[in-house]
Amino acid sequence: MSDNNLCTLGSQSVKLKNEVYINASASIVGKKEGEGPLGLLFDMVGEDDMFGCKTWEEAESSLQKDAVYMALGKAGKKPEDMRYIFAGDLLGQSIATSFGIMNYNIPLLGVYGACSTCGESLSLGAMAISGGFAEDVICVTSSHFASAEKEFRFPLGYGSQRPLSASWTVTGSGAFVLGKQRQDGAVARITGMTIGKIVDFGLKDSLNMGACMAPAAASTIASHFVDYESQPEDYDKIITGDLGSVGQRVLLDLLRDKGYDIADRHMDCGMEIYDAGSQDTHAGGSGCGCSAVTLSAYILKQLSEGNWKKVLFVPTGALLSKTSFNEGQTVPGIAHGVVLEGL
Repeated sequence: MSDNNLCTLGSQSVKLKNEVYINASASIVGKKEGEGPLGLLFDMVGEDDMFGCKTWEEAESSLQKDAVYMALGKAGKKPEDMRYIFAGDLLGQSIATSFGIMNYNIPLLGVYGACSTCGESLSLGAMAISGGFAEDVICVTSSHFASAEKEFRFPLGYGSQRPLSASWTVTGSGAFVLGKQRQDGAVARITGMTIGKIVDFGLKDSLNMGACMAPAAASTIASHFVDYESQPEDYDKIITGDLGSVGQRVLLDLLRDKGYDIADRHMDCGMEIYDAGSQDTHAGGSGCGCSAVTLSAYILKQLSEGNWKKVLFVPTGALLSKTSFNEGQTVPGIAHGVVLEGL
């Protein structure tokens, strides 16, 4: 027992004694995402992925700025009402975050978990509130297809061919206002989390992110079941962030080897956000924004409407950089699990 408000479970998990409410959220996406199956659910869809900016990086910063603005507005809060902001992105030195939110003047705790950043920020924000260190915080993350391609792969003008295992980085940002007190309009509550470990199966293919991240997702999900003494059927959905079609198959096989079959309730945000038949995204979606906007626009909606009562939300991240890739290093993965329940 860590204190009166937090209870550590097993080797990796936390159960919150004081539940934390998601009082509001907002999602902003690019044109391609708006054309997908979830397009009508997003709060804002850009007509142009430059979002009126001069560079891709500035465009991503504007996504975070606008997502925070919209989430605060929905919650009826001002920036000065937020004790902390937990935020991060995929770019070097987290520049999308720093340039996007600095004018809000909210104390910042920058986080980096690659595409798992949404789960990491929600976990830290919820622990801060439940532990008595804040009453209201905001969490935000983002990604942008073009800025990520420039950061991690080839310039778009290079015209390189993408293999079928590759995923498409989502252009989008999701922001979440967490609070100690439940407000009118609250959409869900956070009741616990399982913090992931770095898992490395020795894979080096940065264009097969799903396979690189699936072992970490399997590790976190299995640890969650052990720590919580739970089973897959205790959750309406077990939702990964951006494994895509390739990573999903790897995840299901790895968990079966551990004695867990989640095939009938598994959902992957990267497979939901694009239409596999009409949108050429190969394995599916990825990026910090993938799980964040899907959580805001779709998952929280299902919880708030009572269609689902309890889900395990597990964003996944690949911990690589241009430097590590060019030096021939492997691509380790990480995944953080967040328990979300309806009200």
